[in-house]
Order: sequence, then C-alpha cells, then structure tokens
Amino acid sequence: MAGNHKLSIICLVAFFAMSAGALLGPVLPFMVEPLDTTRASVGLVLGMYTFSTALFMLFVSVITDSVGRKKILVPCLLINGVAGLACYFATDFETLLILRFVQGIGIAGMLPIAMTMIGELYEGLDRVNAMGKMSMTTGIGAVSAPLIGGTLAVYGWNVPFLFYGLTVPLAVIVAFALPETNPPGKRMEKKLSDMLGVFRNLNILYTIFLSFSIFFLLYTIVIYVPFILKDNFGFNAAEAGLALGIEGIAMASVSSQARKLSAKYGKQKVIRTGFAITGIAIGGLIFAHTLPQTLLMILLFGLGFGMVQPPLNTLATQIAPRGMMGSIVSIFNIMKYGGQTAAPLILAVVLLNFGMEAVFVTSCIFAFTVAASIYIARDIYADIAEA
Repeated sequence: MAGNHKLSIICLVAFFAMSAGALLGPVLPFMVEPLDTTRASVGLVLGMYTFSTALFMLFVSVITDSVGRKKILVPCLLINGVAGLACYFATDFETLLILRFVQGIGIAGMLPIAMTMIGELYEGLDRVNAMGKMSMTTGIGAVSAPLIGGTLAVYGWNVPFLFYGLTVPLAVIVAFALPETNPPGKRMEKKLSDMLGVFRNLNILYTIFLSFSIFFLLYTIVIYVPFILKDNFGFNAAEAGLALGIEGIAMASVSSQARKLSAKYGKQKVIRTGFAITGIAIGGLIFAHTLPQTLLMILLFGLGFGMVQPPLNTLATQIAPRGMMGSIVSIFNIMKYGGQTAAPLILAVVLLNFGMEAVFVTSCIFAFTVAASIYIARDIYADIAEA
C-alpha cells in the first residue's frame, strides 16, 4: 500500500479519537434538561470518558511495546464504536456516564497507537510533516465534529452518539490495510516499574506537562463557549457547532504549515508562541461582547492550538528512550486526557463560586504561565534536534 494511504488511515483513527469530545461540545447545554442534570455537572459527559481514557492508557503504556500495534488498535476501535452506539439508548445521566466510561477504554488505545505508528514509519522533518497532517486532520475534525454533533442534535440530544459507530468499519479497514509497525523482533517486555523510571527524565516530565496544559485549555473552550453562544446570542446546538468549527479551520490551517514553522523557528519557540496566543484568545472572551468579537477569539484560539500540537507531538516521539516510544507516547496522551478531565472538574468549582468570567480568567492566567515556563526552561531540550 502506498505510504499516503497508510497515513490517511492513521489520521482517520486520530480524527475519531479526538471527536469524542468535539462532537458533543455544542450539545452539552441541550442535555441539561432531558437528563435532569445541571450546567456544572453536564461537563462530566466529557470528563467521564477522558478520566477512563487516561486510566486505561496506563495499561496501554505498559503493554504497547511488547505486543503488536494492531492488537491494541483494532479492539479499541470496536469498543469505542459499540459503546458510543449504546450511549444513544441511555435514558438517564448515570447510565450515560457509565457508557462513556466504557467508551473511554476504547479511546485509550487509539491516539497513542496512531502517533506511535507515525513515529515508526517516518523520521526527521518527514515525521514533523506527518504529525502536522495528523494534527490537520484532527483540526478538520474540530471543524466538522461540532457541526456534525450540533446538526444531529436537532433530531434529538442523543442522536450524535450514533456517529461513533463509524469506528466499527474503521476497525476492519485497520486490521487488513495497515502494516504492523512493531513486529516481534522489535518488541520489548517491561514492567510498570520500568515505566515509572522514565519520570526521572526532565524532558519527559515537562513534555507531558505541556500535553496536559494545552488540552486543559482546549476544554475550557469546548465546554464553556457553547453556553456563551446560547445565553448571549441565542444559538442552538447546530449553530454553536458551526461557531466552534471556526476554531478547527484555524487549527487545520496552521497545522498544515507545521514543518515550515518548526524548520524556521524551532519547535520550542512555536510551542511557546502558541500557548501565548491561546491565553490571549481565552482572556479576550471576557471582553467579547458582540458575536464577531467572540468568533474572532475562537478563531485565535484555533491558531494557537494549531501551533502547539504538531511540534509537541513530535517532541513526544523524540524524547522516548530506545524501545519505549509506544509507552512514552501513551503517557503523553494520558496527560492530554488528564487535562480534558481536569478542566470540567476544576472549572466547575470556579463557575459555581465565582461565575463564568472567572472560568476564562483562570484559564487565561494558566496559559500565560505555561508560555512563560517554556521560555524559562528553554534549555530543557538542548540535546534534542530542533529540526
């Protein structure tokens, strides 16, 4: 199979892995009444699956380098699709949260394996380019998934869950069309203690912190901007999905230029600038009183996020010790979902006690703090090539 076909399938896996949250973002305000829950609690529809994903990624991180990639990826695609379809039939909030927990088990192996396979199929700037295309795909997903979810929600709050069923046929395609990038001769047996040992490496610790941070900021937008659009401008779910899609357009546009940006400015500078831009966008939402201003801030956030993701994903594959790329990438992705889980939990407390503006103030300060830390710790990747 031609290399571009392999990359297309891997990118499709990444698209579905990321759509688990983006699909439902604009639907959250419209789940509150039928599920008899509250604004502060409804974010758990996203937070429960991300908690489950992070938890089971620990298991994936231990076994991933000792078994075939497809032996993990195919079952995970099937679990995600079947559990996602089952969510359609949930009639109460508690049942839905249980099914989302199960769905998170499937999500756990999708994005780490996709990233690892790219890391094993490509090297150097070709790897940055492939990661950029994967990030562009997830950016396109950020455009289309909210719109798809919002449009399907017009027919019922639970109809968007049917979309997840598409990963069932994708599992079949992966099983027969992708090569095994971790053949028996390359596999390494290891224990959890081996995994814990890597945390003595400052490069690894800091990279996974950055992974946590950017997705904490993303879920500030995904969860709380739909409420602004509904309350201030009377948006329905489909319109909120379309508005959030603007973020994905910017994300995909910048991600497509990942190789050029990294080659010209270096990965650290691009990542630092991206975090600063997300901080400006989140802070700007506090002062955005008109629809054009709000949409501009959503667009700006997408630009910042698109600058961070490809070079950060590439760093995750570069810092991995020999024979542990799959494990390190899994831990890296655990922290992505850790950020997605922490956002609805921490920011719900802020919302209940201080109001919606305080939510954006909190995340804005966090974004600038991370950007400053990257500058302060700029020598941390001194032994890793910038190309």
